[in-house]
Amino acid sequence: MTTKAPVKNILPIEAEKLSHVQSATDDCTVAQLAWLSGYFWGKMHQEKNNYSNTKLTPTQPQSVTIISASQTGNARNLAEKLRTECLIAKLNANHIHACDYKFKHISREKLLVLITCTQGNGEPPEEAIALYRFLISKKAPTMHALAFSVFGLGDSSYELFSQAGKDFDKRLAELGGERLLDRVDADIEYAEQAQTWRAKLIQILKKRVLLRSDQNDYAIKDNTNKINCITYTKNKPLKARLLVNQKITGRGSEKDVRHIEIDLMNSNLRYTPGDALGVWFENNTLLIQELLTLLSLTGEEIVSVKGDNLPIAEALKKHFELTVNTPKIVENYAKLSKSEILLKQINNKNTSLQKYAQNTPIVDMIRVSKSQISATELISILRPCTPRLYSISSSQEENKNEVHITVSVIRFRIDGRDRAGGASSYLADRLNIGDEVRIFIEKNDNFRLPKNPQTPIIMIGAGTGIAPFRAFMQQRECEESTGKNWLFFGNPYFTEDFLYQVEWQRYIKDGLLTRIDLSWSRDQSQKIYVQDKIRANGKEVWSWIKNGSHLYVCGSAHYMAKDVEKALIDIITKFGSMDAVEASDLLSNLRIQRRYQRDIY
Repeated sequence: MTTKAPVKNILPIEAEKLSHVQSATDDCTVAQLAWLSGYFWGKMHQEKNNYSNTKLTPTQPQSVTIISASQTGNARNLAEKLRTECLIAKLNANHIHACDYKFKHISREKLLVLITCTQGNGEPPEEAIALYRFLISKKAPTMHALAFSVFGLGDSSYELFSQAGKDFDKRLAELGGERLLDRVDADIEYAEQAQTWRAKLIQILKKRVLLRSDQNDYAIKDNTNKINCITYTKNKPLKARLLVNQKITGRGSEKDVRHIEIDLMNSNLRYTPGDALGVWFENNTLLIQELLTLLSLTGEEIVSVKGDNLPIAEALKKHFELTVNTPKIVENYAKLSKSEILLKQINNKNTSLQKYAQNTPIVDMIRVSKSQISATELISILRPCTPRLYSISSSQEENKNEVHITVSVIRFRIDGRDRAGGASSYLADRLNIGDEVRIFIEKNDNFRLPKNPQTPIIMIGAGTGIAPFRAFMQQRECEESTGKNWLFFGNPYFTEDFLYQVEWQRYIKDGLLTRIDLSWSRDQSQKIYVQDKIRANGKEVWSWIKNGSHLYVCGSAHYMAKDVEKALIDIITKFGSMDAVEASDLLSNLRIQRRYQRDIY
């Protein structure tokens, strides 16, 4: 025989309360019981919602969105540091690359941090152009609930210093956003400034955001984009060997372009077509001696550089920029030297100090305004040396233990004296075969071949802008890709400036390069550029775009890249039956889809 469990053990209600309910409903009609059923159902859901609002909301802290708009990786690295420090401070934070950000949802943001560099002629980096154009368009929403902060990375040697940061900051405020902190415009040496900014920002965020109750999960959950980690970095470069230094322009060319090959020394340094090679260089000893002589210094004077005491000559060779002048350097030297010429230059509102600095090397500025400043005063006005980035012109699939770059050597004359670019002349003139050169890889995920090897591509480059396309072709050949390939290339003269001519002719013969259109600007009375060739073949270019082709542009941001984009808009307008706004929107969508990518400088 079995015994039934008491009712109170199987019902979620005490016997006394059940008795009250039964006695209250014994004489109810069927209609009344139905109404009571609905009443209790509604009361149940009301209590559930109240519980949700009071119990769950406090455990879901507001999130901080960190957007990085990067060209060479600096903004991305800084954003990742900020995110890590936010998580340690128990602040929910998400780091998103600008190219992956769903910018049409920006009106939903409450706390936004934007870290951006500036490229070309004051433009946002490639991965942030679509976001920027959306924000300045009439489609941009009001954002009165937004609180934001902008950190701009730039280079004061350029006229539009940190312009992208300034533009983003201004526009977010115009749309109704509230600044958490004043915008920062950081120069090339930004580490200390960035650290101070991050500390201030986190303190402000902690006052505005409900902190997480947990303390140990900041390293557990990580859904952000990962930065490719490599053994060798900007601060820990690989010491490699120079293998080849070959001039690839003709004797009569106005350009000195070098094909450089570097031995990776059986290292684990890896790169992908589209990446850049960072090169640390050393200044010319003749230039150093000329500068020291003008300042009446021997070169033996001891200076302190990052805690180390070095002779000034050695410090100038490895640690400071001597071939890039800036308005700030001009101003600081004018104050130290009390030069009437320079002080007049600074105070003259009708002259551009930026243009003066760009056209007057540091050594020639000092020659005109000699002074006897000390070695310590000299390094106080100079900028730290920074590596130069060159588009890689090889595929590691074909060149397993080598990396190639294509370098245009900067050469000019000032007052009868020969001058040259610091890094380009170092590679071309001062390194011997077998000499050591310090290098690292700068990843560029915004300039990549299509994942599908059958996808057609159109490559548009001028001058050394042809470099990454050589890497693309090597990669596609190794992978036996079947996608069509079309190259537009331009330079001054066919006989003197057809870079890698034999290789391109082989690709045409073998069928890998489907089509090539060349423009030689000085071979005829009327100048012809790549954008002219694009327009002349507009109907077929539009056909390739419609059929899924990816577009790539590499070259000068000031002229070539802008002119090419205008040509693309023109042919889309003409052959796609669109107006200019619609054509521009189409290009923006191609950017978002990673079908329109640019590597410009």
